[in-house]
Amino acid sequence: MIAVTRHIAIDEKALFFVFVKASGPGGQNVNKVATAVQLRFDVDGCRTLADPVRHRLKMLAGTKLTRRGILVIEAKRFRTQERNRQDALDRLIALIRRAAQPVRPRKKTAPTPASKERKLAAKRRRSRIKALRGRVNVIEDQ
Repeated sequence: MIAVTRHIAIDEKALFFVFVKASGPGGQNVNKVATAVQLRFDVDGCRTLADPVRHRLKMLAGTKLTRRGILVIEAKRFRTQERNRQDALDRLIALIRRAAQPVRPRKKTAPTPASKERKLAAKRRRSRIKALRGRVNVIEDQ
């Protein structure tokens, strides 16, 4: 089990690592050895995550989440598989920790009188600019 927070732990069996060849640092080694890591984590299948955390994790994952609910994290910053594997795992843990933090509700505030006046002044300026764009009356001499 990998401890994410005090209340959340992930089973290592839920993580699937795929090693692929990658571009980036490593010289000729890059062409020979599969050092890049794709970490796959089934968000929908993980029962240790509470429903609100799972929902926020899906929202935070964005394009890293597949249609089937699999979170894919790619790591290829380092030259070795071990460091890339740890990097991918660290990024997953950081993402889950962010999802575990409850969202603070927004407090509604009323606009200040000064901000209302600035808004109206800007509208008056804009109105004058547009009014000057009208047709020009040309008086012809006969």
